[in-house]
Amino acid sequence: MDNTETHAGRPPQTDFNTVFDNDLDYPRLGNVTFRRGTLTDNQEAMFNENWPTIGKDLADEIIDVDTWFNRQGHRTIVEIGSGTGTSTAAMAPLEADTNIIAVELYKPGLAKLMGQVVRGGLDNIRMVRGDGVEVMVRMFEPESLDGIRVFFPDPWPKARHNKRRIIQSGTLNLFASRLKKGGVLHVATDHADYAEWIDELVDVEPTLDYKGWPWDECPQLTNRQVITKFEGKGLDKDHVITEYLWEKK
Repeated sequence: MDNTETHAGRPPQTDFNTVFDNDLDYPRLGNVTFRRGTLTDNQEAMFNENWPTIGKDLADEIIDVDTWFNRQGHRTIVEIGSGTGTSTAAMAPLEADTNIIAVELYKPGLAKLMGQVVRGGLDNIRMVRGDGVEVMVRMFEPESLDGIRVFFPDPWPKARHNKRRIIQSGTLNLFASRLKKGGVLHVATDHADYAEWIDELVDVEPTLDYKGWPWDECPQLTNRQVITKFEGKGLDKDHVITEYLWEKK
């Protein structure tokens, strides 16, 4: 059985080097597909009821954050690859004055996060279904975000797949372009080879000031508060969690 589904509203993959007129490296995703997942009847009903209000699909549509959250002038952070939303939902009450936009391809993950949002009355979380890099370039204006989070991205451990990793010189440039001055990029990985990969890129983007970890004066919440599912698996294997913080110059 085919375990992927095409998404009618998904635009073609961006030719980033042409759009941004550079020769930087961007994730090479090939034909991005939406993994099919099974939702329970209750999850499906909840998803269908709430998605029109708190969810959006990837599209060529700049998000009007103030209108979507129905409040004006609040800080906005985008979390790319939110998974099942464990850390997203745990952090949200601790940053109630911040708008959190969780971006994820996998519908069952979004449904699980939605369940936490609905049950917990978490009114500062919204969701976008789509590839995080495409969402960033198509749905957010330059210098519009206060923060971007990338927690435990797929490490693509095989050397021939390294080009698919989300942390690349071009992606860092894109993230920086979407951050306001003083905005924060926060990345965490539990994969040693990926950490070495990121170590080589910490100073590659001239508009990002690498702060290392920890950064006590960071203007946003950096303590993920709970151990995420993937982080827990990493700790079970005695993996080291490596975190990175940058500030937009």
